[in-house]
Amino acid sequence: MLTTRPQPAAKGGRPAQGGLSCYITPGGIAAMREELNALLRDERPKIVEIVSWAAGNGDRSENGDYQYGKRRLREIDRRIRFLTRRIDNAIIVDPSAQPQRNRVFFGATVTYVTERDEERTVTILGVDEADMAAGQISLVSPVARALMRAGVGDEVRLVTPRGEEMIEVLAISYPSTP
Repeated sequence: MLTTRPQPAAKGGRPAQGGLSCYITPGGIAAMREELNALLRDERPKIVEIVSWAAGNGDRSENGDYQYGKRRLREIDRRIRFLTRRIDNAIIVDPSAQPQRNRVFFGATVTYVTERDEERTVTILGVDEADMAAGQISLVSPVARALMRAGVGDEVRLVTPRGEEMIEVLAISYPSTP
């Protein structure tokens, strides 16, 4: 699997704890960059203009536009700082370049069955890309951790706050190479 930079290392040369939370797909990093650019290019300048206009209207303590604008500006700036840090620390991994397609790794779409005969399909993505409603789970989630390195037909133990459960891997797929 190709990455754009090596995993961060902690003392002693071992991978850092936060290393897995930095993994992201090329599509995920593009979405984060797009959001950052929209905040910097569109939304922030609009709010700055509103705050400037509202500040010129006099008493700021009773000026709703000014107070709301300042609050919104702080929220935007906080989100910009967050996105900038996440983008700077991102380890971009292209799942379509995965050479071992018979095992579960980052970016895999996995179909598994639970002990209650419930069949589920999930895609293992980065922390910032996870969306349970769409069947996209975080690389650091209990299900993803249990499935890692498993092959089709393997039974793995899933440990959750509700207890332990055995799940069986039915199918593994990766995006096709572009």
